[in-house]
Amino acid sequence: MSFIDAHRGRYGVGPVCAEVPIAPSTYYEHKAREEEPERAPGRVCRDEWLCGEIRRVYAEHFGVYGVRKVWRQLRREGVAVARCTVGAADAPDGAARGGAGPAGEDHALGGAGRAPR
Repeated sequence: MSFIDAHRGRYGVGPVCAEVPIAPSTYYEHKAREEEPERAPGRVCRDEWLCGEIRRVYAEHFGVYGVRKVWRQLRREGVAVARCTVGAADAPDGAARGGAGPAGEDHALGGAGRAPR
């Protein structure tokens, strides 16, 4: 989006979007959400809330809970969430990595990789 912002004054949004594989409507929607965050879809709002809950549970348990234990704690608290969602929220790049590793160890939260054996 910053590329389009930098060149839209000279070329216009349409021609720049034609060169970059993005629809002009997507650009305008993104800009509108920057101005009005409440326009974000419900999924985005829930994901932001859920990330806060995951961080809270992780911190309350001294940073030693892995994906599976955080997921179980959230379920005990009545938060309906899938285990893979907790793992995806944990990953810094958004990629899901919540499953057990080769030796059966659970991945640690906080971007720490695998939990010690």
